[in-house]
Amino acid sequence: MHNLQQGVIYLASFIVLVGVMVVVHEFGHFAVAKFFKVRVESFSVGFGPRLFGVKYGETDYKICLLPLGGFVKMTGENPGEEQHLDDPAAFTSHPRWQRMLIGVAGPISNFILAFVVMVFYFGAINEVPDIKTATLEWVTAGSAAGQAGLQPGDIVRQFNSTANPDWETFHNLVRDNQRQTVSLAVERDGKLVQTSLTLPDGLQGKDYDLSPAGLFVQYDSDPIGVEQVFPDTPAERAGLKAGDSILAVDGHAFHTVAPLLDYLKAGQGKPIALTVLRAGATLPPLVAHPYQQDADWRLGFAPAQPADPALKISRIPFSTAVGRAGEFCADNSQMILNVLKKLVTAKVSVKQLSGPLGIAVAAGQAAQAKYWYPKFGLAAGISLNLGILNLLPFPILDGGLILLLAIEGALRRDISMMVKERIYQAAFVVLIAFFAFVMFNDVTKLSIFSHLKP
Repeated sequence: MHNLQQGVIYLASFIVLVGVMVVVHEFGHFAVAKFFKVRVESFSVGFGPRLFGVKYGETDYKICLLPLGGFVKMTGENPGEEQHLDDPAAFTSHPRWQRMLIGVAGPISNFILAFVVMVFYFGAINEVPDIKTATLEWVTAGSAAGQAGLQPGDIVRQFNSTANPDWETFHNLVRDNQRQTVSLAVERDGKLVQTSLTLPDGLQGKDYDLSPAGLFVQYDSDPIGVEQVFPDTPAERAGLKAGDSILAVDGHAFHTVAPLLDYLKAGQGKPIALTVLRAGATLPPLVAHPYQQDADWRLGFAPAQPADPALKISRIPFSTAVGRAGEFCADNSQMILNVLKKLVTAKVSVKQLSGPLGIAVAAGQAAQAKYWYPKFGLAAGISLNLGILNLLPFPILDGGLILLLAIEGALRRDISMMVKERIYQAAFVVLIAFFAFVMFNDVTKLSIFSHLKP
């Protein structure tokens, strides 16, 4: 019964999330097409048989049976619709630059949606950990914090004139005093230790990221959980399994992934010993050999969602919210592009991709999360993914349409309809095959199959 309820939640969350993202995407095409007076025959929410709707002017606004997105049908947009070649309202009758703008409008709408969603989140909600003390989980060797003599486990008791700053206050003080030397008092083993810390530049970038100063502030007390182990990675070869908890790495207790990655980077691939808790029992140390991805070192597992910490609302001014939303979109877009680059160069296995099932699981988990950031962050992230993926220069996608139009512009003539039909047919077969592979990959990641693996 529980699994059935979970499935219903995941399915409903997926339909709502992807439905909204795709409808916004298609509305971008629709709005620009209408602006250029292209005839839009239908604006559909969903696919398949028409359930109900209303026809206004030349457009049928309808709800269809399968609630998995939507589409806009413009006159003459598909190869093979030669009967519309002389129709001034047909898509193909308009200048190529207008058709390019119609094509790019969908992805741009997704980028705008992601930005607006995060501006609203930061300006109206902005949840931050409600942690009364600032305890250092990790200090990077050789960093500004390391040179100041700070150590993991130190509790910040004084920052200049501010006594006992909490988690959020400490982060804000560090960012506000970059390029300055500050006095610091920390509690260590019950004693007060005085020091001074010269803060570097570059602390205004990512949200609550103080790593340029070598500081990682603890906000969770549980060990790092393992949600998934990727195939052909050091984590799998070491024997790590989904459901494990990493109690320590070379004797160091880490509670979040960021300080662990910093530790791996400092080791530059040196073998590490993992102390792992599995089914209530502590295993003998597992030895793993981290692998390098660009400048980072990794083990090859997806961490489990940490237990929800106590959070508080800390709304920020609109101008700051705009900046933070811009940083979120830029950082996540860069991450997506890096993954695509690594897929193309075979530095990342396609087995790590997630399709509809993976998105449904993530959407269901976000929907059930106690706080708001998982919901807003996932929605904005999916919208960015949809926008970027649709700009790829592959036929059927918006980027493929733009590429063909650009080629025709360079040739100063249209590509023959027969060639276009063959291109789209081949692309359709490839896309279906890729979709089937991703779906199969999603299914094999389900827990029912993970229990069958040795």
